[in-house]
Amino acid sequence: MLTPATIALIAVAVLLVVVLIKGAVIVPQKSAGIVERLGKYSRTLEAGFHVLVPFVDRIAYSFSLKEHVVDVPAQICITKDNVSVEVDGIIYLEVQDAFKAAYGIDNYLRAASQLAQTTLRSAIGKIDLDKTFEEREKINTEVIDAIDQAAMSWGVKVLRYEIKDITPPHSVKEAMEAQMTAERQKRASIATSEGVRQSMINQSEGEKQKQINEALGKAAQVTLVAEADAKRIELVATATARGIRDVAEAVKGDGGLEALNMRLAEQYITQFGNLAKATNTVLMPSNVADVAGVIATAMSTVKEVGGQGR
Repeated sequence: MLTPATIALIAVAVLLVVVLIKGAVIVPQKSAGIVERLGKYSRTLEAGFHVLVPFVDRIAYSFSLKEHVVDVPAQICITKDNVSVEVDGIIYLEVQDAFKAAYGIDNYLRAASQLAQTTLRSAIGKIDLDKTFEEREKINTEVIDAIDQAAMSWGVKVLRYEIKDITPPHSVKEAMEAQMTAERQKRASIATSEGVRQSMINQSEGEKQKQINEALGKAAQVTLVAEADAKRIELVATATARGIRDVAEAVKGDGGLEALNMRLAEQYITQFGNLAKATNTVLMPSNVADVAGVIATAMSTVKEVGGQGR
């Protein structure tokens, strides 16, 4: 049978177990808890094991310190050139001060999303439709700066913001596609004309080089022909001079004049016969039968020349 003292000890033990169960708190890694004591902020619990005072302390807020991804709903924005486009995005942020996140704002995720939408409408309204696709980085930076300034009092850091989609109206999309098609056709036409132009330039350069090469070839050919003619004339003249010298030497030798007389007589008779065959007109010497006289005249001329040479 239990004594009153034993019962009291058991009651105290049970009370201690209840106190430990109610007061023991384990905070996970990359998390934080805000402890309130009797409704007033007491302390911030970091990752690890903690003991609270039961019925006095309580964890009023718990925050994950991991990076949060928040979808920004699609909304209609009007560009500078009065075109309505549908834009949505995504925000990446994290809680850096749990106390400010708990007491600085009621819902920092919703606040960041709403502020991103209003800033995005303002940024889109400053640029034309064509620029919205080109200046995404600028728009993202403007939204981040606006949210980050407001989020400083929330204990939240905005890491980045990205526009997911920009959807123009169907009519504008068709016009943009037509414009892109025209631009591609224009670039294709320019490329084709440049190709034709370059081809014509290459052909003209080739024709020019061809004419230059032909002219150089002709000049070289004329030079070679002229050199060949000059060489031929020189060789003929040299051979003729050598023949004349040989004939002169032969005439000076024994029996040379008699041989020359005989040769002149043969040439006279042959040429006179050819003259009669080649034309109807015949030039007759004053004394056709006097061949000896003609030869004597020629021989006297030879002797005179020979005497002058000596």
